[in-house]
Amino acid sequence: MKLRKLSTRLKRVYRGSNVASRVQVFNQWTDKAFTEDSGAAGYNHVETVKEYYDLCSEFMAFGWGESLHFAPLSPKESLEDSKIRHQRLMIDKLELREGMTVIDVGCGFGGPMRRVVTEAGVRVTGVNSNEFQLEKAKSLNLEAKIDQQVDLVACSFMDMSVIGDNTFDRGYAIESTCHAPDKVGAFAEIYRVLKPGAYFWGQEMCITDRFNPHDSQHRAIKQELMHGIALKEIATMDEVDRALEVAGFQVIEGNDHAVGGNAPATPWYQPMETRHGTIGNALRRTALGRKVFLGASGLAEAVGFFPKGSKQVLRLMDRTAEAYIAGGRTGIFTPLYCFVARKPL
Repeated sequence: MKLRKLSTRLKRVYRGSNVASRVQVFNQWTDKAFTEDSGAAGYNHVETVKEYYDLCSEFMAFGWGESLHFAPLSPKESLEDSKIRHQRLMIDKLELREGMTVIDVGCGFGGPMRRVVTEAGVRVTGVNSNEFQLEKAKSLNLEAKIDQQVDLVACSFMDMSVIGDNTFDRGYAIESTCHAPDKVGAFAEIYRVLKPGAYFWGQEMCITDRFNPHDSQHRAIKQELMHGIALKEIATMDEVDRALEVAGFQVIEGNDHAVGGNAPATPWYQPMETRHGTIGNALRRTALGRKVFLGASGLAEAVGFFPKGSKQVLRLMDRTAEAYIAGGRTGIFTPLYCFVARKPL
């Protein structure tokens, strides 16, 4: 049943386009992104990110679920339960109260949004530039019967001019502003739409202080991550904090939930290495599961079950998963830098 739904969604999202060619063009983005005259070459990072999600979102949801983010893991929990626990931490840190208005910056399919609405009793506005993700979020919100408490806005978080100043009581951005071509600009726009005194939670993908710019392996892993996740750069945690402060925020706290006192008993990247949690979704994420699915996708394409080019998308995603694992094993990368910031009164 899930495979049939995936097939239907892929055919709709890809709309008969030359998917293999699109993947090839996407794979060339790093060449433009790293050239000094990338502006003159017409490189558009916002469009690159949009294409990344157009190509990969349905496969992401198939393997990772409705909440497309990482979480500190526990050996006693499935990945899905760990993500719920992490979302509840965010709800607690934001001090959400019934009746508040909240902006979800880069809402994806709306997994965290539905948790926030149902458990905190707030009204959420989800911002996303990807029409297919918004379409699916709307459908899932209807199924969850929370559609009356959610507004979905199709725009980039770099330009939310359709939203007025000082609109929201709270805000959060989970693994979305890492895609910003200008982090200060992204935070400044979020700052603008928040009310004075509002809290803002963010979860960023960051390079850690273990990264050695003179180590060729470290540089290669970083570039693979930037390529596979459509990142123009990967900020350090200090750089994220500085960008928040330049935008006007007061940084209340910032912690890497992959190390130190926040270190989980299970590495955040384990679901992409070996089975973590119950059979089912867990097997799709593992290295072996990805290889089997990649091999089967060729046959699925041949019989018309998957659109032509799907295998190239899966190959790109498998390569990205290996980069995640390498970044996690070496300790030079974390997707779990979480901060709480505040717009001053």
